[in-house]
Amino acid sequence: MFEAIILAGGFGTRLRSVVSDVPKPMAPTAGRPFLCHLLDELQSQGYRHVVLATGYLHEKVQEQFGNRYNSIDIDYAVEHEPLGTGGAIVNGLQECREQKVTILNGDTLFRIDHQKLIDTCNAKSSLLAIALRRVDHSERYGSVETDRSGRITVFREKDNRRQQGYINGGIYRLDRRLLDPFPLGQQFSFEKDILQKDYTTMPFYGVKFDGYFIDIGVPEDYARAQAELNGEK
Repeated sequence: MFEAIILAGGFGTRLRSVVSDVPKPMAPTAGRPFLCHLLDELQSQGYRHVVLATGYLHEKVQEQFGNRYNSIDIDYAVEHEPLGTGGAIVNGLQECREQKVTILNGDTLFRIDHQKLIDTCNAKSSLLAIALRRVDHSERYGSVETDRSGRITVFREKDNRRQQGYINGGIYRLDRRLLDPFPLGQQFSFEKDILQKDYTTMPFYGVKFDGYFIDIGVPEDYARAQAELNGEK
């Protein structure tokens, strides 16, 4: 059974000027909460259990979705104080049943072949595989480089260079053993304390995709999502 955790607990500070009364992943987008677009995508890829890792205004999310969305069973992992992305994942894993789980950012829609990501993680016997997306300007996200086998060799932090490159697309296939050193309730950043720190000693793999990608974290891209996702059901 495919399982996923969606990180849906962010404050959405940069989006506060246009969305202030709901968590960022609940922002109305083309007539529906943005999370609906993510859940539709996961359902089409065969996922049947999703954990929503919530925090800020968590009750708004639960009121909207309850414990079922079409064919997906939904559970909740609520953080009552900010845990960072890493702590939120550890919290979410308490509601998961499988050894390997897919992790998604709740403010990003990236259409990929999830089976390919899963197969890569399994074939490489890796604790982590990351979906990568080529963009024309990587400065907002930082960039990721791989060798010929797909192993990640560089995590470059955000900078001012406007250049093409592959970015972390915000979808991970993760073996829960990767997070064994971190106790439940500890606040930490998955990106800084694991990705950017451990890739030199652990074989993390990147899988390149060119599917539709939108991150609603800033007002201009939120407006673009309204237009591009309009009409989808």
